[in-house]
Amino acid sequence: MAHRTFTDRDGLTWEVIARSKAEWEFSPARDNPEPPRTVRPPGYERDPFELSAEELQLLLDSSGPPRARPRKSPFVD
Repeated sequence: MAHRTFTDRDGLTWEVIARSKAEWEFSPARDNPEPPRTVRPPGYERDPFELSAEELQLLLDSSGPPRARPRKSPFVD
């Protein structure tokens, strides 16, 4: 598995981990308080080392912060 350290435009450090062909994880590194994020890698690259910092930033931006699951309504059957 490939691992790459990446610093985003806000100065936060991420470790990019290629979990599989269909999933990469941006895991917070050092003093990064953000939660980990999972993204779909671009179809044209398998290795995070092949992408520029700008391309990694676009992937990180597309992941967005994790969303809370909607609660089930107690009024719905």
